[in-house]
Amino acid sequence: MRPEKQFLVDEVNTHLEKSDYMFLANYERANVMDIADLRAQLVKESAEFHVVKNNILKVAAKGRGFPELDEHLTGQNAIVIGGENPSGVAKVLTKFFDKQEKFGVKAGVLSNQRLEVGEIKALAKLPPLEVLRAQLLGLLSKPAQQMVFVLNAVPQNVLNLLQAKIDAEGGN
Repeated sequence: MRPEKQFLVDEVNTHLEKSDYMFLANYERANVMDIADLRAQLVKESAEFHVVKNNILKVAAKGRGFPELDEHLTGQNAIVIGGENPSGVAKVLTKFFDKQEKFGVKAGVLSNQRLEVGEIKALAKLPPLEVLRAQLLGLLSKPAQQMVFVLNAVPQNVLNLLQAKIDAEGGN
């Protein structure tokens, strides 16, 4: 491989190392304002939008063990990477691309699993990561709370029985 191409592959690999997901977007008929607007929205999720050459991305993705994306590597493509919340980034992308009819998301990779457009839209519908963590914590703590209530019920019933006996004897 020529040194110029190797440099570009290394640059794309540097971008791909920033997160465990990547979304592939078609920006063929987008103008500079559209791209700037999208980048501004992605910054809020700590994500980045990078224009890449298809052949360079193909080599870099293959080197990282990504699933094959060859059928989507046509036209002008960009990758969206970065941030810790792939659901939030997918939400930004689907919302933005629903407004735009010029371009859209083609495919994605999440933890080396290929995502199609429908799966990316489903990912976008998930609640934010903090909400998911809170829901999981709630699910994990609920059985423990119920166990405490059950264990507490036995002594409480004994105390209630003793109090009733005291009240009954004191009333005589």
